[in-house]
Amino acid sequence: MSYLDTTHDVYKEAALTPNVGLCCTTNPVWELPGLKIPTIMQEMNYGCGSTVHPRDLAHQPKILYVGVGGGMELLQFAYFSRQKGGVIGIDVVDEMLEASKKNFVAAQAMNPWFQSDFVTLKKGDALNLPLADQSVDVAAQNCLFNIFKDQDLKKAVEEMYRVLKPHGRLVMSDPTCEQPMSQNLRNDARLRALCLSGSLPIATYVKALTDVGFGTIEIRARKPYRILDPAHYETDELLYIESIEVAAIKDPMPEDGPCIFTGKAAIYYGLEDYFDDKKGHILVQNQPLAICDKTAAALEELNRNDIFISPSTFHYDGGGCC
Repeated sequence: MSYLDTTHDVYKEAALTPNVGLCCTTNPVWELPGLKIPTIMQEMNYGCGSTVHPRDLAHQPKILYVGVGGGMELLQFAYFSRQKGGVIGIDVVDEMLEASKKNFVAAQAMNPWFQSDFVTLKKGDALNLPLADQSVDVAAQNCLFNIFKDQDLKKAVEEMYRVLKPHGRLVMSDPTCEQPMSQNLRNDARLRALCLSGSLPIATYVKALTDVGFGTIEIRARKPYRILDPAHYETDELLYIESIEVAAIKDPMPEDGPCIFTGKAAIYYGLEDYFDDKKGHILVQNQPLAICDKTAAALEELNRNDIFISPSTFHYDGGGCC
């Protein structure tokens, strides 16, 4: 049995018997005016963060969500889209699609604004998305890509890139781990399906996105997630797993490489009112400016004693330099 077959079985079981502790975190459910989320959707929230960000969802975008779970994030996306077929949910597990469909009946009863035809559910595979090229504005996945091994991950990212319109956004949440894992852990199909042993270092995760052509990467959050300890898992040391929330934007790739925002800022504290690096970055005196890692490196090379570059906070909220 392949690791993808194991994953299918894990989530078939989770669809038939909701498992509150499968992989979801303690992230609060969105509190939005007029939005009520059925309890069953919360119990089937098999993610490790949130992919729903209002700044991505202006002007009624067409949204794709891969790996529907109980439908909670699909409902949240529909809250912003509010149009027939505005949200497309794709899953390879028939039982998960059926469970999500039933959950939307409950959601419609609780939310007068919601209509069932706002969401279209389709059987499909993340490695072969049943959508046309450049057909969606926003694509999202939560705690799915970490399950894939290298070549499958590459294919899944390529598929998301293919279906996104120019400047469209791929919004994701996945576990990451900066420590090396044993091959036994990496090859444990069930632990991979449970969103544990497929966790990659952030730099490796980001490279998988830029390698297929995403020109801008935003790391929006980095949070504690899980521990793998020697008493319960096949590891000689305690492994600390975090979850990250990331947006990969289908911008053209800059000639000097992608713009990757990891939460750095530049602060100019010189004698003039501002500093202009003549490359499109103006630093107003003592006002922090969010900058990508590439711009941070260029400013550091100037060796000035009146510009401070902050460390990466791994929290980026827009308004950057590029």
